[in-house]
Amino acid sequence: MMDKLIFGRYIPGDSLIHRLDPRTKLLGAIWFIIIIFLANNWISYVAMVAFVLAAVKLTQINPKFFINGVKPLIWLILFTVVLQILFTSGQTIWFRFGPVVISEEGLLNGVFIFLRFVLIIFMSTILTLTTMPLSLTDAIEFLLRPFAAIKLPVHEIALMLSIALRFVPTLMDETEKIMNAQRARGIDFGEGNIYEQMKAIVPLLIPLFVSSFNRAEELATAMEARGYKGGEGRTKYRQLAWSGRDTAVMVTFALLSVLLFVLRT
Repeated sequence: MMDKLIFGRYIPGDSLIHRLDPRTKLLGAIWFIIIIFLANNWISYVAMVAFVLAAVKLTQINPKFFINGVKPLIWLILFTVVLQILFTSGQTIWFRFGPVVISEEGLLNGVFIFLRFVLIIFMSTILTLTTMPLSLTDAIEFLLRPFAAIKLPVHEIALMLSIALRFVPTLMDETEKIMNAQRARGIDFGEGNIYEQMKAIVPLLIPLFVSSFNRAEELATAMEARGYKGGEGRTKYRQLAWSGRDTAVMVTFALLSVLLFVLRT
């Protein structure tokens, strides 16, 4: 499990983060993604890093899980960082070659963007690792409830988002199984140029689509067998309960926002 995609998986536990109301964790993750753009200097990013590391510590989950959550996106992150470094002009120029400029400001912005990506992934991973899919569905449905006044199918949207989130690790597992089967037939996915590697991926797509449709059909059959008729008139077995610790967490996010405003330059 350590070598697979972490995003979308749930790890049972009894930590403080696990016991938080799912609405608190969802609101906190969204709030964090918004306020991280207020950070624009070393001191503010040190505060954000300290905050996220403290949250990771409170989950009582092995930090390797969070590091593995970054691995699938590391090349996209590095590509973005390199573009930021090469094409950001500044006052202190270290290297110039045509349109390519490496400046002190570009390097600093590259480091900040790298930290921003990693911290957002860490916070999103905290949300999914410590929140059961059904609880996350209830939280999404609760936050979207005001839109029910304009006839928006809130329950169905929340259910689709939750199912999609849960299908991410499932599809990754299926992809790994298919790739292992292809490797047993002599296909090497890591050799050749980009065109040859893309060509080697094509045989994965058809069985992956077939497997996805089969799983979707099995899920639909299981929901029908259990009498699922949509959200209208449906009661809930698990009731969401807001507690004092949830209020304390939201106050902490508010204080962090104030701190970032103060530190912002």
